[in-house]
Amino acid sequence: MGYSSWSNDAYDSVSRVRRTRSIDDNFTQNKLGVIHPDLSPDNVDVRESRDSHLHPDSVPIIVALDVTGSMGSIPENLIRNKLGALMNTLIDNGILDPQIMFMAIGDHISDDYPLQVGQFESGTMELDDCLSKIFIERGGGGQNRESYPLAWYFAARHTSIDSFEKRQEKGFLFTIGDEGFHDTMAADLMQAKCGYKGRESLTVQSLLNEACRSYFVFHIHANEASYHNDHFVFSQWKELLGERFLVLEDQNNIAELIATTVALVKGVHADVAMSRFDSKTRQSVSNALVAVKDSLVRRDHGNSGIIAL
Repeated sequence: MGYSSWSNDAYDSVSRVRRTRSIDDNFTQNKLGVIHPDLSPDNVDVRESRDSHLHPDSVPIIVALDVTGSMGSIPENLIRNKLGALMNTLIDNGILDPQIMFMAIGDHISDDYPLQVGQFESGTMELDDCLSKIFIERGGGGQNRESYPLAWYFAARHTSIDSFEKRQEKGFLFTIGDEGFHDTMAADLMQAKCGYKGRESLTVQSLLNEACRSYFVFHIHANEASYHNDHFVFSQWKELLGERFLVLEDQNNIAELIATTVALVKGVHADVAMSRFDSKTRQSVSNALVAVKDSLVRRDHGNSGIIAL
């Protein structure tokens, strides 16, 4: 996948229509109450991010969205307003061949469809179409934990990316939500709901280690919902991810934060990466990245971004 291209004109047209529709009209699976077949992880062997004549330097970026509770507002905002900000910020910062895979994450214990997986796409209509197929289940376990590590499982075991396999350049994986995570993924539940073929339960640390072999892994905490500054959630994520746990106070800026993080890792200076943002957006994104800039960035004569992670 990823054999089409981004168009601002096409995005302006489709987003105008999206803004006139209700959430259930934009996400039509909500009315059906089931996962879209195209996003089901059952019997998926691999999702591919490939170089092509249109995209010779593909950069795979997985965006795994929490669709439990109030978090359904984030994919809604993306499809109506922010897909353009994500793609244009990447392209404006020299990431000319981004290939985005959208996932949806729930709770593997209590939800019917805790893992939904799209394709790596570059084109406007393909990205919009993938987002619109997400079923916003709005479930969740009510235990201040969701199954974010499912994204690491799928990325590690069911994706194939040219950036890493041909050029030894890692892709990017962002989970987004407002809760902590389950420490263990039970094999029987994974088999029943996620297409898992193994017999062993999976631990969060093992899945993270697998995913980190070929992806830079980040988690964005939407710090506006029920778990605002929650001690358990913060301490759990910080212990696991350290500076790659990004706390965002304004979830309206998720697209800009994702794109800026990718740009920094690719060597763009933070001031340059955020130069097109208004002052409020720049401050919000900068605050979320302060730990990354202070602790993970090694500067080369003061004018480069992250060159070692």
